[in-house]
Amino acid sequence: MQKEDCFYLGKIVSKYSFKGEVLIKVDADEPDLYENMESVFISLGNNLVPFFIDKCRLHKSSLLRIRFEEVLNESDADRIMGSKLYLPLTMLPKLTGNKFYFHEVIGFTLQDDVHGDIGEITSVNDTTSQALFEVEKGDKQLLIPINDEIITKVDRENKTIFVTTPEGLVDLYLS
Repeated sequence: MQKEDCFYLGKIVSKYSFKGEVLIKVDADEPDLYENMESVFISLGNNLVPFFIDKCRLHKSSLLRIRFEEVLNESDADRIMGSKLYLPLTMLPKLTGNKFYFHEVIGFTLQDDVHGDIGEITSVNDTTSQALFEVEKGDKQLLIPINDEIITKVDRENKTIFVTTPEGLVDLYLS
Protein backbone atom coordinates (compact mmCIF):
# COMPACT_ATOMS: atom_id res chain seq x y z
CA MET A 1 0.00 0.00 0.00
CA GLN A 2 1.31 3.44 -0.96
CA LYS A 3 0.64 6.68 0.95
CA GLU A 4 -1.03 8.13 -2.17
CA ASP A 5 -3.70 5.42 -1.85
CA CYS A 6 -4.36 6.26 1.81
CA PHE A 7 -5.59 9.05 4.02
CA TYR A 8 -4.03 10.24 7.27
CA LEU A 9 -6.03 9.01 10.25
CA GLY A 10 -3.97 10.25 13.16
CA LYS A 11 -0.86 9.89 15.27
CA ILE A 12 0.19 7.72 18.20
CA VAL A 13 0.58 10.25 20.99
CA SER A 14 1.05 8.22 24.15
CA LYS A 15 1.22 4.82 25.80
CA TYR A 16 -1.82 3.84 27.83
CA SER A 17 -0.83 0.70 29.70
CA PHE A 18 2.07 -1.61 30.40
CA LYS A 19 0.38 -4.13 28.08
CA GLY A 20 1.25 -2.06 25.01
CA GLU A 21 -1.99 -0.14 24.54
CA VAL A 22 -1.54 3.26 22.87
CA LEU A 23 -3.60 6.41 22.42
CA ILE A 24 -4.17 7.76 18.92
CA LYS A 25 -5.02 11.44 18.32
CA VAL A 26 -7.54 11.09 15.50
CA ASP A 27 -7.62 13.76 12.80
CA ALA A 28 -11.33 13.45 11.99
CA ASP A 29 -14.55 15.26 12.82
CA GLU A 30 -16.16 12.02 14.01
CA PRO A 31 -13.52 9.80 15.67
CA ASP A 32 -16.19 7.30 16.76
CA LEU A 33 -16.51 6.20 13.10
CA TYR A 34 -13.14 4.48 13.52
CA GLU A 35 -13.90 2.49 16.69
CA ASN A 36 -14.47 -0.82 14.91
CA MET A 37 -11.39 -1.00 12.71
CA GLU A 38 -9.71 -4.35 12.14
CA SER A 39 -6.37 -2.94 11.00
CA VAL A 40 -4.45 0.23 10.10
CA PHE A 41 -1.26 1.08 8.29
CA ILE A 42 1.48 2.58 10.45
CA SER A 43 4.20 4.65 8.82
CA LEU A 44 7.56 3.17 9.84
CA GLY A 45 10.50 4.69 7.97
CA ASN A 46 9.39 5.01 4.34
CA ASN A 47 6.96 2.10 4.53
CA LEU A 48 3.34 1.63 5.50
CA VAL A 49 3.17 -1.48 7.66
CA PRO A 50 -0.19 -3.17 8.38
CA PHE A 51 -0.99 -3.60 12.08
CA PHE A 52 -3.95 -5.68 13.19
CA ILE A 53 -6.15 -4.40 16.00
CA ASP A 54 -7.09 -6.58 18.96
CA LYS A 55 -9.19 -3.93 20.70
CA CYS A 56 -10.15 -0.37 19.81
CA ARG A 57 -12.42 2.07 21.64
CA LEU A 58 -13.00 5.78 21.95
CA HIS A 59 -11.08 7.37 24.81
CA LYS A 60 -12.28 10.88 25.66
CA SER A 61 -13.36 13.01 22.71
CA SER A 62 -10.78 12.64 19.94
CA LEU A 63 -8.55 9.82 21.13
CA LEU A 64 -8.73 6.15 20.27
CA ARG A 65 -7.34 3.62 22.74
CA ILE A 66 -5.91 0.75 20.69
CA ARG A 67 -4.32 -2.57 21.51
CA PHE A 68 -2.53 -3.99 18.48
CA GLU A 69 -2.02 -7.74 18.12
CA GLU A 70 1.70 -7.19 17.47
CA VAL A 71 2.30 -4.77 20.37
CA LEU A 72 2.43 -6.74 23.62
CA ASN A 73 4.34 -4.52 26.07
CA GLU A 74 5.72 -1.03 26.73
CA SER A 75 8.90 -1.74 24.76
CA ASP A 76 6.87 -2.67 21.66
CA ALA A 77 4.75 0.47 22.15
CA ASP A 78 7.90 2.62 22.40
CA ARG A 79 8.91 1.46 18.89
CA ILE A 80 5.75 2.90 17.32
CA MET A 81 5.39 6.05 19.47
CA GLY A 82 4.86 9.18 17.39
CA SER A 83 4.07 7.16 14.25
CA LYS A 84 1.34 8.24 11.85
CA LEU A 85 -1.61 6.00 11.04
CA TYR A 86 -3.22 5.65 7.62
CA LEU A 87 -6.25 3.93 6.15
CA PRO A 88 -7.10 3.18 2.49
CA LEU A 89 -9.01 5.94 0.68
CA THR A 90 -11.83 3.44 0.15
CA MET A 91 -12.57 3.64 3.90
CA LEU A 92 -13.35 7.36 3.84
CA PRO A 93 -17.02 8.00 4.62
CA LYS A 94 -18.91 9.12 1.49
CA LEU A 95 -19.76 12.82 1.46
CA THR A 96 -22.81 14.28 -0.22
CA GLY A 97 -24.14 17.71 -1.10
CA ASN A 98 -21.56 20.50 -1.08
CA LYS A 99 -19.13 18.62 1.17
CA PHE A 100 -16.05 17.05 -0.41
CA TYR A 101 -12.58 15.79 0.30
CA PHE A 102 -9.80 17.89 -1.19
CA HIS A 103 -8.27 14.97 -3.11
CA GLU A 104 -11.68 14.18 -4.61
CA VAL A 105 -12.10 17.48 -6.52
CA ILE A 106 -8.74 17.57 -8.32
CA GLY A 107 -9.60 17.75 -12.03
CA PHE A 108 -13.05 19.28 -11.44
CA THR A 109 -14.02 22.39 -13.42
CA LEU A 110 -14.76 25.59 -11.49
CA GLN A 111 -17.83 27.34 -12.86
CA ASP A 112 -18.38 30.95 -11.71
CA ASP A 113 -21.89 32.44 -11.91
CA VAL A 114 -20.54 35.62 -13.58
CA HIS A 115 -17.45 34.47 -15.54
CA GLY A 116 -18.52 30.94 -16.48
CA ASP A 117 -15.75 28.34 -16.73
CA ILE A 118 -12.77 29.77 -14.82
CA GLY A 119 -10.56 26.69 -15.09
CA GLU A 120 -9.66 23.27 -13.77
CA ILE A 121 -8.76 22.57 -10.15
CA THR A 122 -5.17 21.31 -10.18
CA SER A 123 -4.67 21.14 -6.40
CA VAL A 124 -5.83 22.44 -3.06
CA ASN A 125 -3.58 24.56 -0.88
CA ASP A 126 -4.53 23.91 2.72
CA THR A 127 -1.28 25.19 4.25
CA THR A 128 -2.64 28.72 4.50
CA SER A 129 -5.15 29.99 7.07
CA GLN A 130 -7.80 29.85 4.30
CA ALA A 131 -7.84 26.73 2.11
CA LEU A 132 -7.61 27.63 -1.58
CA PHE A 133 -8.47 25.97 -4.88
CA GLU A 134 -5.48 26.23 -7.21
CA VAL A 135 -7.08 26.61 -10.63
CA GLU A 136 -5.48 26.71 -14.08
CA LYS A 137 -7.11 28.57 -16.96
CA GLY A 138 -4.83 28.52 -20.00
CA ASP A 139 -1.45 29.79 -18.81
CA LYS A 140 -2.89 31.58 -15.76
CA GLN A 141 -3.22 30.30 -12.20
CA LEU A 142 -6.11 31.44 -10.00
CA LEU A 143 -6.40 31.03 -6.24
CA ILE A 144 -10.03 30.77 -5.14
CA PRO A 145 -10.96 30.57 -1.43
CA ILE A 146 -12.81 27.45 -0.29
CA ASN A 147 -15.74 28.34 1.92
CA ASP A 148 -19.49 27.83 2.14
CA GLU A 149 -20.29 31.38 0.98
CA ILE A 150 -18.41 30.92 -2.32
CA ILE A 151 -19.33 27.30 -3.18
CA THR A 152 -22.95 27.12 -4.37
CA LYS A 153 -23.09 23.54 -5.71
CA VAL A 154 -20.87 20.48 -6.11
CA ASP A 155 -21.86 18.38 -9.15
CA ARG A 156 -19.88 15.14 -8.79
CA GLU A 157 -21.47 13.53 -11.84
CA ASN A 158 -20.23 16.27 -14.20
CA LYS A 159 -17.08 17.00 -12.14
CA THR A 160 -18.01 20.66 -11.70
CA ILE A 161 -18.05 22.98 -8.70
CA PHE A 162 -20.25 26.05 -9.02
CA VAL A 163 -19.02 29.15 -7.24
CA THR A 164 -19.94 32.77 -6.66
CA THR A 165 -16.58 34.52 -6.35
CA PRO A 166 -16.15 37.91 -4.69
CA GLU A 167 -16.43 40.79 -7.13
CA GLY A 168 -13.14 41.51 -8.89
CA LEU A 169 -11.33 38.33 -7.77
CA VAL A 170 -11.47 36.50 -11.12
CA ASP A 171 -10.80 39.73 -13.04
CA LEU A 172 -7.65 40.20 -10.99
CA TYR A 173 -6.22 36.96 -12.43
CA LEU A 174 -7.66 36.89 -15.96
CA SER A 175 -7.29 40.53 -17.09
